[in-house]
Amino acid sequence: MTAEPTHEHHGTLQKQLHLGSLILFGLAYMTPIIVLGIFGVIAELSDGGSAGAYLIATVAMLFTALSYGLMARHFPVAGSAYTYVRKALDSRLGFVVGWAILLDYLFLPLVIWLIGGSYLQGQFPGVPFFVWILAFIVITSALNVIGLKVAERTNLILMTVQLLILALFVILSVAHLIHGSQSVVSTTPFVGGTGFSALAAGAAVAAYSFLGFDAISTLTEETYDAQRNVPRAIVSVALVGGAIFVVVSYFVTLVSPGGSFDNADSLAADIAKTIGGNLFGAIFLTGLIVGQFTSGLAAQAAVARLLYAMGRDRVLPERVFGWVSERFHTPIFNIMLCGLIGVAAIFLDVTTSTSFINFGAFTAFTLVDLAVIAYFGRRRAERLNPWRYVLLPAVGALIDIYLLTQLDSRALVLGLSWLGIGIVYLLVLTRGLTKQPPEMTAITESA
Repeated sequence: MTAEPTHEHHGTLQKQLHLGSLILFGLAYMTPIIVLGIFGVIAELSDGGSAGAYLIATVAMLFTALSYGLMARHFPVAGSAYTYVRKALDSRLGFVVGWAILLDYLFLPLVIWLIGGSYLQGQFPGVPFFVWILAFIVITSALNVIGLKVAERTNLILMTVQLLILALFVILSVAHLIHGSQSVVSTTPFVGGTGFSALAAGAAVAAYSFLGFDAISTLTEETYDAQRNVPRAIVSVALVGGAIFVVVSYFVTLVSPGGSFDNADSLAADIAKTIGGNLFGAIFLTGLIVGQFTSGLAAQAAVARLLYAMGRDRVLPERVFGWVSERFHTPIFNIMLCGLIGVAAIFLDVTTSTSFINFGAFTAFTLVDLAVIAYFGRRRAERLNPWRYVLLPAVGALIDIYLLTQLDSRALVLGLSWLGIGIVYLLVLTRGLTKQPPEMTAITESA
């Protein structure tokens, strides 16, 4: 009998999260206030149909969220899309998905800190840009090393601030419209000016705002009653986040209609001053910074768990990526690696760093949908519901593929290049796809 590998040098992840904690984590990752931060960009892409773009994105993400929920129920372990595809389809394909989603997970914290640093530099031009980036990285990394309970308390406070500012933004928008004798009922925010193609282009970028429901699944092994709470949290966050994005973008579009602006990148900040004066403009910018910090906290925690899952399965070096601190019960090395990558934000701009994040997300979303269908095919004896396990994920996969094709050419080139590097590494790891690593074989067979 083959001896099981020992992990005496490892700490373990501990169960400490409930349903409310998961929903809070997912919303923190989403950063609801980002709907205002990128409003001008979505408005231009959708030709004034931001609410419609977000509605399409919400429907698309709900199909995929349901697939994530099903997989989380059947495979209650850390790893997200990587784990689900590896177990339901093939371990080697699972690695490809894990590599693709690293585009999202690894670089999203960098983008978050970059956006936050850019806002702060605009307000305090005398402070060097790198100071803000390093401050974000050091504080966020310290909180994540200490543990999720501390990060959760911080998230609760900061998320409350975000939601209050969003609510105030909507209230002031309505007051501004009424004061100007403008109607608060219109279909324009949903249809835009040039039809569905523009709305779809906006939705492809708007989907970036939803990168949070899938991150919840990375905390499965730290959640009580994970098979019940993780699926509920995933769908809840997609619904709540989508509702926030649609409602806010609807009223902001009424205040500033159209699809062409001279100041698209800072449009929401200017609207804030229009509806609430300079004081509210300052409050709004504060909320954006708070949102970026909250999102960075959640994003770094998520990528650390994904790297941990891949390290534990030895598709990445186990002694490094699969190591958990015995004192803090957190994957410290992975957290520090994410922080180190974030330093590159000092030398990048927002456009370059965000151009290929959605490529990895849509690739992973599509394959998770297909993994649900594959699970159905392998478990026919269980008489699973074909609507939930075939039709809904098939629709989700088609929508994700369509949105993937709506990304710009630079995103596709960079994304495919990253995927190519991962495939080369996989060929080396599996000796030309002729074998599977032992640990992955065992796990796949047991599934």
